[in-house]
Amino acid sequence: MVRVYKPTSPGRRFASVADYSDLTKKRPEKSLTIKLPHCDGRNNYGHFTSKRKSGGNRKLYRIIDFKRDKHDVPARVAALEYDPYRSARIALLHYKDGEKRYIIAPEGLKVGQMIVSGLSVEPEIGNAMPLRAIPVGQRIHNVELTPGRGGQMVKSAGSSARLVAKDGDYGMVELPSGEMRKVHLSCYATIGEVGNADHSNVRIGKAGRSRWMNRKPTSRGVAKFPAAHPMGGGEGRTKGGRHPCSRTGVLSKGGKTRSPRKPSGSFIVRHRTK
Repeated sequence: MVRVYKPTSPGRRFASVADYSDLTKKRPEKSLTIKLPHCDGRNNYGHFTSKRKSGGNRKLYRIIDFKRDKHDVPARVAALEYDPYRSARIALLHYKDGEKRYIIAPEGLKVGQMIVSGLSVEPEIGNAMPLRAIPVGQRIHNVELTPGRGGQMVKSAGSSARLVAKDGDYGMVELPSGEMRKVHLSCYATIGEVGNADHSNVRIGKAGRSRWMNRKPTSRGVAKFPAAHPMGGGEGRTKGGRHPCSRTGVLSKGGKTRSPRKPSGSFIVRHRTK
C-alpha cells in the first residue's frame, strides 16, 4: 500500500511513501549484514564512473541468498524485512539445521510458512526448483542464466517471468520486458511474483528525499559548455545539434547501443522491441 499525507508543506504535498505494515521485523539479522564503503560513483582508481552520486543515508547491506543451493532442507519464514538496497522486501529464513539466510520475498509469502528448494519439491510460492521441474505457464522470479551462479533476472519489486515452453535442454522464458529468452533447464528459479508491487507508485515529492537516496541533482546536457558535454555550447538556447546522448556520447533516446556480438544474444528468441 502507498500512504499519502496531508499537504503540510510544498514537499509533502506531492510526496507519498510506502506503507510498511507488511514488515514484521525492524532490525536486520546482524550475522547477515555487512557495511559497504561509500564510493560516491568512483572506481578503484578514484575516477568518476557514475555521475550524480553522493551522500545518502547510512545503511547496511543484507547478504541475499540468490543461489538457493541448500537443497531439500526445509526452512521457516521467520520475518519479512525492509532492504535499503533493493525495491523488493526480503524474508529471513530459519533452516532446520539452524542456519539463517535472506531471500527475496515473493507476493503471498507469510511468516511461519515452510519453504524448500530442490529438484523434487512442490511448485508452491517461495520454493526454488530447476526449470525442468517447473510446470509450463508458471510465474517465476530470481531466474538463473548459468546453472549454479545464482539468480540474475527478475528480482525487482512486482516483477515476474513466465515459463512458456520446454524444448530439449532449454526452456522458453518470457521476461517482464516482453523479451523471450532460452534458459537451460538446469537453472534454478523461484516460484511466484516478487512482492511490494506498489513500489512503482511511490512519488519522491522533493529534491531532498533524492539526496537521502544518494542521488545528486542533474543538469541538462544542452545547458553545459562544449567541453563538458557533446550537446553543450551555442549562442542562446539550442537543441543540442545532434541526437540526444550522454556525456560520453552514448545515444540516450532510442538509439541501439547493445553489441550485436554479445554472447548471450544467441539465446534471445524474441527481442523486447519490435
